[in-house]
Amino acid sequence: MSIVSENVAAGDLVAAVTRLKADGWRLVTLTSVELDETNMEILYHFDKNLEMKNLRLAATKDGKVPSISGVLFTAFLVENEIRDQFGVIFDGLVLDYQGKLLNETVQTGATSPFCRYQVKKAETKEAQ
Repeated sequence: MSIVSENVAAGDLVAAVTRLKADGWRLVTLTSVELDETNMEILYHFDKNLEMKNLRLAATKDGKVPSISGVLFTAFLVENEIRDQFGVIFDGLVLDYQGKLLNETVQTGATSPFCRYQVKKAETKEAQ
């Protein structure tokens, strides 16, 4: 299996993903990598015939990047998760949970309409 990685600018991301889809590449998942307090990378992982291709996008926490969910619908779930964890807003997200996918408060139909389970932070010994 070979893996190819290429950097992509935010303005070119949707076009690059559209080309990959047209060429038969399948979205596997997205990975977010925290580089420091403000910078991160988002990696878009694709596969075709047991080969992997990664697109690397530089991003900032609490910044905006284009959503690829208009091209590959299933990306909406991971994009929402990255928003919850890092504050990155995905512009053009087809199904936007508004930062409530991973809810650390009491879950209700209004606060987390699509997630049946809530996430709680574990208590540390100091807090007990």
